[in-house]
Amino acid sequence: MAQTITCLYKNNSELNRFIDLNELTEYPNLLVQVFTGTPESLFIAKLQKELADKLPFAHIAGCTTSGEIHEGCIREKQTIICFTIFEKTELKSFLLNRRDFKNSYEMGKTLARELAIFNTEAVIIFPAGFDVDSTDILEGINEIQPDMVISGGLAGDNGLFQEGFSFTQDGITSDGLAAVALQSGHLSVRHFENYQWQEIGKSFTVTKAEGSIIYSLDHKRPLTILKRYLGEAFIKDLPKSGTEFPFLLQYRGEKVSVFIIKLFENGAIKVNRRVEEGDTLTFAYANLEDIIDRSLQELKELDQVSPESIFIYNCMARKQFARDFTEKELAMFQRIAPANGFFSYGEISCCKGGLPQMVGHSLTYLALSENSVQSRKEQQNEFVYEKTDQFNTITSLTHLMHASQDDIKALNSSLKMSEQYYKSLFDNNADFVYSTDLKGNFTSVNPAFEKTFGYSQEEIIGKTALSYVNDMDVQRVRMHFYRALRGKEQYYNVYIDSKSGETNLFQLKNIPITVNGECVGIYGIGRNITEQKKIEEKITELAFFDRDTGLPNRMKFTEQLEMQLKRARKKQKKIAVLSIDIDRFKIINDSLGHFAGDMVLKEISERIERVLPAGSYLGRFSGDKFTLVLSREATIDKVMKASKKILDEISHPLFQSDQEFIVTASIGVSLYPDDGPDEHILLKNADIATNRSKLQGGNRVTFFSMEMNEQAMVRLELESYLRKALQKNEFYLCYQPLIDLETGNLYGSEALIRWNHPKLGLVSPGEFIPLAEETGLIADIGGWVLRSACQQNRRWQKLGYESLSISVNVSAYQFQQPGFLQEVKMALELSGMEPQYLTLELTESTMLRNVEYSIQIMQSLQDIGVKVSIDDFGTGYSSLSYLKDLPINTLKIDRSFINNLRLNTSDVAIVKAIITMGHGLSVKVVAEGVETLEQIELLKELKCHYAQGFYIHKPLMTGDFEKGLSKYVQTHS
Repeated sequence: MAQTITCLYKNNSELNRFIDLNELTEYPNLLVQVFTGTPESLFIAKLQKELADKLPFAHIAGCTTSGEIHEGCIREKQTIICFTIFEKTELKSFLLNRRDFKNSYEMGKTLARELAIFNTEAVIIFPAGFDVDSTDILEGINEIQPDMVISGGLAGDNGLFQEGFSFTQDGITSDGLAAVALQSGHLSVRHFENYQWQEIGKSFTVTKAEGSIIYSLDHKRPLTILKRYLGEAFIKDLPKSGTEFPFLLQYRGEKVSVFIIKLFENGAIKVNRRVEEGDTLTFAYANLEDIIDRSLQELKELDQVSPESIFIYNCMARKQFARDFTEKELAMFQRIAPANGFFSYGEISCCKGGLPQMVGHSLTYLALSENSVQSRKEQQNEFVYEKTDQFNTITSLTHLMHASQDDIKALNSSLKMSEQYYKSLFDNNADFVYSTDLKGNFTSVNPAFEKTFGYSQEEIIGKTALSYVNDMDVQRVRMHFYRALRGKEQYYNVYIDSKSGETNLFQLKNIPITVNGECVGIYGIGRNITEQKKIEEKITELAFFDRDTGLPNRMKFTEQLEMQLKRARKKQKKIAVLSIDIDRFKIINDSLGHFAGDMVLKEISERIERVLPAGSYLGRFSGDKFTLVLSREATIDKVMKASKKILDEISHPLFQSDQEFIVTASIGVSLYPDDGPDEHILLKNADIATNRSKLQGGNRVTFFSMEMNEQAMVRLELESYLRKALQKNEFYLCYQPLIDLETGNLYGSEALIRWNHPKLGLVSPGEFIPLAEETGLIADIGGWVLRSACQQNRRWQKLGYESLSISVNVSAYQFQQPGFLQEVKMALELSGMEPQYLTLELTESTMLRNVEYSIQIMQSLQDIGVKVSIDDFGTGYSSLSYLKDLPINTLKIDRSFINNLRLNTSDVAIVKAIITMGHGLSVKVVAEGVETLEQIELLKELKCHYAQGFYIHKPLMTGDFEKGLSKYVQTHS
C-alpha cells in the first residue's frame, strides 16, 4: 500500500527517533517530501544531509512554501516531512537547473525524455524561481509525453516573492525544478484541480510585449490600466494581490490564468507565462460559490475511491482570502486519507490527456493507492460547508458584479452592433474612406487612407483636403465638392501626392453626409487606379508589340508596312519585305523548354537589330518568324548584302542552359512593286520564298518568283494529302536486305517508307519526308514506321528467322521529342521483339542539334538493349573528338563514297579510313548503295562488316521479302 506518515521537523534528534520508531530504514521504496517555511539554503542543506545520512536510499523532493499542510491542518513557517512508503512502486528523483538549458521549454523536454525512459505513471514537480517559465516547462513535457499525469506547485517564500528553493537528495536550486517520478503497474492515480475563474470587465489587447513582460495594453502602460480598474491598494500589495485578480488568456481553446509577479518602475508588468502581441487579456475573480460546490462534489467521489495517501498543492491566495473554507476543506480531505502538502505560488493542472497549465487560486491534489481492488465504503463521510456571513456577503457581491456585467453587455449590444457595421465598412474597406465637414476639413480617415497616403490620423484630421491636391486640380476638385454638398454624387479621377512624394492616380467618389435632414459634410471613397491605368496601357502595348522581344507584332508591323507602301507609291520607290524563319527551331524549344527558347529568340532579335541598315523596320510575327522592311535602296544587291549580314550574325554560336547551339535561318524576299501591290501579297510571297529556302536546306536567301507561287500551291496540296495519308493507310513499308560480308548470310533489313496516293500515285520520299519534318507530321509517321517495322520483323522471327534484325531511320525531329524513348519501348512491347534486334539509324546532323541531349538519349537506348547507328557517315560535320565517346554500335558509310569506289582513289581512302576507324572504335561498319561485284569484293578486302544496295537487292514489299527470305536462307544454308 501507499502509506504516508508525517512529522513536524524540530531537530535532528527528534527526526532520527521518528525514523527509527517507524522503521523507515527498512523500506526500499520511500518517498520523502519536505515542505518548509524556512526559505534559507543553509537550513535546507543541513536537513538534506540529516535525511541522506539516515535514509541513504530514499528519494527526496521538496520546496519552500507560503504555508504548509500537515494532516489536514494549515501550518505557517514550519517544516513538514512526509514519508510515503510504497510496496510496488519505483521512484526516481530529478534536479534540473535553468542555466543548463537554452530555455524552460527545453528543460521540460529533457525531463520528459527521462520520464519516458523510466516509464512514468505520474510525476510531481516543484519549480522554483521567477525566471523559470513553468508554463514552458509543462509544454515541453507535453510535447514529448502528452498523456502523463503531472502534479505539484511553484515554490513559495512566505509571500515575500523574493526567492524560493526546490531540492532533492542531490542538491538545491532557486532557478530550476525538483521532480520525482512514480512508476508502477499497480499504482492507482487520481488527479484533481479546482479553480473557477469568472471574467469581469472589458478585454485588453497586448500591444507590446517581450516574453513574459507586458509593456502596453491597448497602447497604455499596464500600470495605468491596473490603477483605473483595481486601485492603488491592489498595486501596493503586488505581487501578492495578483493571485486574487489575475488575467484570463485564450490559449489553445482554453481560458488560462495569467498572474502578475512583478511591477516595474516604467509601468510594465511581468507575468507568469509568455504572452504575444495581439493576445487578449480579461480581468478575472475567483467564483467562490462554484469552487465550494465543486470541491464538495469531488470529496464525495474521492471518498468512494478510498485512496491511501493524498498530496495537496494549494494556492496561497486561498489561505489568505478564503481561509475558513480552506481549513474546513483540508480537514475533510484528512477524513478520507492522510492529506499533506503546501501552499504555493501556482499549481500544476494536468490530468491524463489534458493540456498542462499553471493555475492559481486553486487546489490540486494527487490521490494514490497501491491496492488493486478497493471496497466501496458502507458508512460514507458527510461533506458539508456552512457558509459564513462574510462569505455570503462575498457571494452577493459576486452575483451583483455578474448581473451588472450582463446588464452592461445587453445595454451595449445594439450600440456595438451598429458601431461594428460602420467600423467594418470604414476600417476594413479595401478602398480608402474619409469624411470632411462643410469647409472641406478632414474629420475622419480609415486605415486604408493612412496606408495609401502615409499620413496618420493625427497629422491629417482638421486639415483642409484641398491642401493635398495638386494646384492644377484644385478648381476641379472644389467644383465636385460643392456639387456633392448639394446632394449629387460625384465621380472623378485626380493625381495626389503621398507623404513620401510618390504621385498616383486615384478614382474618387463624393457623397453627402446627411444628419436630421441636413448636410453636415461629405464622405469620400477612393482607390488607387495607377496600376489599372498601367495595365490598360500594357494591354494596348501587348496588342501591338511582342512581349518577349519588344518588337512590333503582326498587327503593328502590317500597319507600318502599309504606311511605308503609301510613301513608296508617292515617291515611286522600291521596298523589300524579308521573311526570316529560324531553321528547325522547334528542336531547341522541345529539348530546352519554351522559356529557354524565348531567351534564344530574344538574343536572335538583338543580333538582327545590330546589323540592320538605316531605314529598316523589324517585327516578330509569331514563334520563330521575324519580318523586316527595307525602305532605302531596296535593290537586289543591297537586299542580298543585308540578308547575308543577318544570316552571318545569326549563325554565330550561342549559349543557353549551359549548352552551345549553332542556329541558322532561311530568308525569303519579295519586292514592291515587282512581287505585289499591297502588304498582304508582299508578306505572302516573302513567306513562299522563305519556304523555298528551307526546302533547299536552310541558311540561305531566296527571292520570290511567280514559279514559286505555283510550286507553293502544289506543295500546299501535297501537305493536305500528307496530313490524311496516315489515317487512310496510304503508307507501306519496303525492306532492303543487309548481308554479312564475311559469311554472305542475311542478317537483317532496313525498313523504308513508301507513299501510294490514290490521285498522285507513288510519291518519292524525297518529296514528302522534308515536308513531314517541316510540318511536324514526321513524329506520327516515324512512330508508325517504328511500330510497323518491329511487328513485321517479329512475325518473321516467329517463322523461324530468330536472329533477323531490323533497322529503322529516325528523323531529327522525332529523335528530339521528349517522349521518343518511351515510344521505342512501347513499339518493342507491342511487337514482343527483343531490343537487341532493333537498330535505330540517326544522321550526323541529328546529333549536332544538341550533342549532350543526343548522347543522353543514345545511352538510354543502349541501356535497354537497342542498337544505334550513324547513317550517311562522312557527309556531316562529325568531330572525331566526341565520336569516340558516342554510345553507338554501327557506322553506315554514305552511298556517295561507295558509288565511285573503283574509279576514285580518294573515295577508297575515305572508305578505308572509316572502316579502320570503326574497327578501332569496336563498332560495326555498313556500306550502303553497293551496286557492283567489284564494290563487294573491295569492301570484303577492306574488312567492312555489312553491305546493302541494289547489287544485293532493291527494297522489297513484305510478301516479296518473305519469299526471298525463304530462298535466301535455303541457298545459304
